[in-house]
Amino acid sequence: MKSIAVFCGSRKGGSSVYEQDTCHLGKRLAEENITLVYGGGGIGLMGVLADAVLEYGGKVIGVIPHFFNEKEVGHDKISETVWVDSMSERKTKIAAISDGFIALPGGLGTLDELFEVLVYSQLNLHNKPVGILNTNRFYNPILSQLEKMKEEDFLYEIHYDMLLVEQSPLQLLEKMQHFTYIQNQDWINKIKKK
Repeated sequence: MKSIAVFCGSRKGGSSVYEQDTCHLGKRLAEENITLVYGGGGIGLMGVLADAVLEYGGKVIGVIPHFFNEKEVGHDKISETVWVDSMSERKTKIAAISDGFIALPGGLGTLDELFEVLVYSQLNLHNKPVGILNTNRFYNPILSQLEKMKEEDFLYEIHYDMLLVEQSPLQLLEKMQHFTYIQNQDWINKIKKK
């Protein structure tokens, strides 16, 4: 993988462990010569991540809507900034230039980005790995909900298994490097028969 999109919070969260793991991931990306693609922010975990990648000599591409420029939340020291007109265009551009996706802890925007790339994978619109860095078990409630969706027959096992989850940046990156996409259209036929 040459580039990974990382979705994360524009805030740092309530524990220093989020910032620590974010720094660790940024360092690993730089050391493995993987370009960080992200939302272009200079605040919260977004800024922490970009700063860590840059500190260790890595490349950072930020994709940011023009209207954020007025709010002065963009990072002004990253390798490259791609300006877009909307949040939708931002997500499309990030997906196009990334070889995989990681969600760190974050808020509504992070969840929106994570679930959009998962749905696109389910629909065979991309074959890239999607991972969660589950720092401090942040995503456990959502993982429990996905388990419930699977138990109640709203989510097929193959789609549940698409999501790679680890608590260590190193282990997550290793899983992503060895990911093999399994295209499966059988689930659509199963839905049609019900």
